[in-house]
Amino acid sequence: MDLTERPRRLRRDGIRGLVSETDLSATDLIAPVFVDATTDERRPIESMPGHERVPIDEAVDRVEEIRETGVEAVIVFGIPESKDGTGSRAWAPEGVVQEAVRRISTATDAYVITDVCLCEYTEHGHCGVIEPDARTDPTLTVENDPTLELLAKTAVSHAEAGADMVAPSSMTDGMVGAIREALDEAEHADVPIMSYAAKYESAFYGPFRDAADGAPAFGDRRHYQMDPANRREAIREVELDVRQGADVLMVKPALPYLDVVSDVREHFDRPVAAYNVSGEYAMLHAASQQGWLDLEETAYEALLSIKRAGADLILTYFAEDIADRL
Repeated sequence: MDLTERPRRLRRDGIRGLVSETDLSATDLIAPVFVDATTDERRPIESMPGHERVPIDEAVDRVEEIRETGVEAVIVFGIPESKDGTGSRAWAPEGVVQEAVRRISTATDAYVITDVCLCEYTEHGHCGVIEPDARTDPTLTVENDPTLELLAKTAVSHAEAGADMVAPSSMTDGMVGAIREALDEAEHADVPIMSYAAKYESAFYGPFRDAADGAPAFGDRRHYQMDPANRREAIREVELDVRQGADVLMVKPALPYLDVVSDVREHFDRPVAAYNVSGEYAMLHAASQQGWLDLEETAYEALLSIKRAGADLILTYFAEDIADRL
């Protein structure tokens, strides 16, 4: 045989790393942090092995643990001490996220991102103000426009507390524009917005809802999160957020939507983020506990695939473990 092309030549030790097309580094990763105002001790999250809810007094220690691995950015989620119909603790100056961010920003050099949503703060668990009779009528859901003002107030309160970036996740039409306008008016024009621009109504969110105590008390989120069947719609959603001033564009979840990550990378000249969500994390842990998969190798390969698809940033519960390897 006269084989001119032999790809195996470039797979040998020594040259293999030199021609590798995709690099994954600790600085690509964002680590989620759950701060719980209802506890004074760390509480393991059963469905997410290795992760905990931490009290406000330990928020700084938790972030310092993350920074020691080389991960530079965290995203803060809060579990408030009380909930109500509108989620008013979400924008309270002394709220759980606001207090945690003040401490983290003062005591560490981490880049602090905050999740801007209302589901953890409302007694009904939905991402905004609900329509009358929504509890009993499955055709009803969150009222879009009244929710925008509350999201904007929440984002400003996070910026006032010292957040470096805000990340609205409610999939409310117009949320990026409302938040950008409110931040600018409050003299926080330098605070960027990482929009959950293409967030799907996914079955992979289950463990997170345990972690953040944000599961809907009734119904589901199909009326405001995207249909998993839709790919082209994601481009329309992302384009709207770009027009409204989004600085970073996120796809959530990551692994079942790598085609969408790739599409967003191809169509938009903005940094692209992808959220390697709790269900993706939990299923690899479950398989490894059965002895079916090597946890570290599969986690690394999963994150590498997200980066290869076009993500610049990856939110992942594997951040610390993989950063140690890197």
